[in-house]
Order: sequence, then C-alpha cells, then structure tokens
Amino acid sequence: MTRQYGIASTRLFADVAATEEATKASAPPPPPIKKKIRTRRILSGVQPTGSLHLGNYLGAIKQWVEFQDTGKFAAAENLDGEEFKEEEEKSDVEVINENFFCVVDLHAITVPQDPSELEESTLASAALYIAAGIDPTKSKVFVQSHVSAHAELAWLLNCATPMNWLERMIQYKDKAKKASGTESVGVGLFTYPILMAADILLYQADRVPVGEDQRQHLELARDIVRRFNGEYCKGGPYKKRCKKAGIPSFPAFTEPEAMIVKAGGARVMSLVDGTSKMSKSDPADGSRINVLDPPKVIRDKIKRCKTDSLPGVEWDNPDRPEATNLLNIYLAVQPDRTKEDILEEVKDMKWGDFKPVLAEAVVAHLEPIQKRYAEVRADEEYLRGVLKEGADAADEIAQRTLKAAKVAMGFSVPK
Repeated sequence: MTRQYGIASTRLFADVAATEEATKASAPPPPPIKKKIRTRRILSGVQPTGSLHLGNYLGAIKQWVEFQDTGKFAAAENLDGEEFKEEEEKSDVEVINENFFCVVDLHAITVPQDPSELEESTLASAALYIAAGIDPTKSKVFVQSHVSAHAELAWLLNCATPMNWLERMIQYKDKAKKASGTESVGVGLFTYPILMAADILLYQADRVPVGEDQRQHLELARDIVRRFNGEYCKGGPYKKRCKKAGIPSFPAFTEPEAMIVKAGGARVMSLVDGTSKMSKSDPADGSRINVLDPPKVIRDKIKRCKTDSLPGVEWDNPDRPEATNLLNIYLAVQPDRTKEDILEEVKDMKWGDFKPVLAEAVVAHLEPIQKRYAEVRADEEYLRGVLKEGADAADEIAQRTLKAAKVAMGFSVPK
C-alpha cells in the first residue's frame, strides 16, 4: 500500500505540475516594457561658396554619412581634447537619432558673393550631400535661408550677447587681417558666430559635430546658452509667461555638447602648404582637390603638389607636414585599410612612385560620388523636393524654439 501510495502521490504531483504548466502556456504573455523615447538631434552644415573640396568631404560630409548609418563618429573628441565617448544606453530608453544637414547660405554672405552664382552653388552643395551618401529618408537636408527662424533667432541672440565675447573670436581677426583691415569687411563677419549659435540652438541639438577650427565658436554657443537661460528662463514671472503662451517652462535652449570630428583622425591640409588647412577661399586652385574635379585635374594637382626632398615617405614627422598630409588623404580614401598596412606598402617608395598611386586612389574614391552627383543635379524637381521636405521638418522644430526664446524675453507672440 505504501508503494502504491507513493506512486499515486507522484502521479498526483505530476498532474498538478502539468496543469500549472498548461495554464502558464495558455496565459497571455506579459505586456512589453514600454520604453521611454529619447530624441538625439544632430545638426551640421557647410557653406556653398565655391566647390566643395576633399577637406569638406572627408572632414564633414563623409563623417555625417557614417553617423547617419551607424549613430557614431569614427574619430571625435570633446572640448577638453579627450576622446568623445557615448553614454551607456539604458535598457528602458530607446534613442532615436534625428539628423539635420543644411547648406549654410546665410553664412556664405559674410563675404561678398556673386548673386548669379550663389543659387547654383547652394543647389550643387545639396546635391553633393546626397551624392556622398546623405539619405533623405534618414536625414533632413535643407537650405539655411529657407528656414527664417535662423535669421530671427540670430538677432535675438545678438542683443543678448556681450560684444567683448565676439572680440575674442580668432577667426574674425584672421579674416579681417586677410581682407586688409576691418574697414573692408561687413558686420556679418564679426557676428556670424552668433548666427552659428542660432543654427545649433534652434534644433535643441545636444551634439554638434564640427571641425577643429570651429572649437571656439562651439564654446561661445555654450556660453550664450548659459547666459540666456540664466537671465531669462528662471523664476515665477518666466513660468507665468510660459503658462500664458501655452508652452512648457523648461529653459529655452539645450546646452550643446561639442564633438570635434576629424577626417580619418586628421585634418586635410593644403596641397601647397602642409601646415595650412585645405580651403575654398585659397586663391590657388591647386591647393585643393575639389570633389567634382575631373580625374585628369586630380592627377595633375597631386603630381604638382608640394613635397620635400627627403628620401622615402613617412607619417607623423613634424618636419615633414606634406608627407603626413598626403598619407592621411591616402588612408582616408581607403577606409578599409589601416595605417600599418599603408606604411608597409609605401615604405620603399619615392615621391615619384607614391603620387600616382595616391592620385588613382583619390580618383577611384570620388568617381561614384561624381556619377551620383550628375544624376541628382540633373533631376532638379527631385532635389528641390528633398530641400522643401527638409525645410518643412526643420521649420517645425525651429519655430517652437524661437517661440520659447521670444516668450522668455517677454515678446508678445501670436496665439
């Protein structure tokens, strides 16, 4: 009887367990954890003056494409010169990237522009963004002047920024000096860092990828945020103004975090002076490789570019800036290769051997971009449609921020 009881008990417990398992299996699954949505907005742009060159492409547009597709920049540092590190994502937070890339035509007119060329330069720049890999289904492309809030917020910030902050800007001093003194330059050249701040702050961008030369302007934008939010966005009266306007009483602006982005880990320098940045404003066209240069022109420019008389080709020798620059370009146009791999290839080369190899690598890298550019620029209806869609999306966000800034300052805003 004991043995039978024992068997019966085992069966009973087994039946109960099976019933419980069946009940669990038939029960509806628990609802998924609802994640909080965190929008991470990136904004960047390039002036449409002249033709975009290899430095613009490798140092900016190529990096934008990488971020658009991966959510990361390959080589970036913060304002303190430390490696930029992404914060750890929480399991209950979903991060959504919103990318805005604009053609900054308002910045272009800080120096005189030919009215007959500005529109074409603007459209050509936008077409190059797309040709280089900016996908309008993933990122918004627009023209800065098509969103009026840029100019309007710039004026508000002009009135809230101390003049001596701008007097410290190194780029203004350098450009004014090149233009033979301050009497021959416009006020816009002096105040354009505030327009740049407005560009950034309108979109509440928490990360702003810029080149090394814009580091000081990013610091200015952060100073403006602290000053504006501290002066206009605190206390009971501010909350009352926000309530009356029907907007949240958060500070008007987000303080942006700078990402100093490097082209493959280094800046792209002039072909005639390895210590100067490759620039559209350099009167010598041979100093730069334009993205739309035909293959023969590229080969000729590289053939004639400045090198030294020392034997061999080597990297990171401070006494050989041109060698470092050309090797950096060679690496940047071959993203699947490593520094060590390239050094092994070029270790026994002379300049006469290396220059043709570099030229062919640059030509091969730019060829598909040039082909795609021709297709995009030929379809003007498509291009203008992309810019209209981008401007509409940008304007929706920009107008909200502009309204918050106006309310903070006490303006009467339309209902």
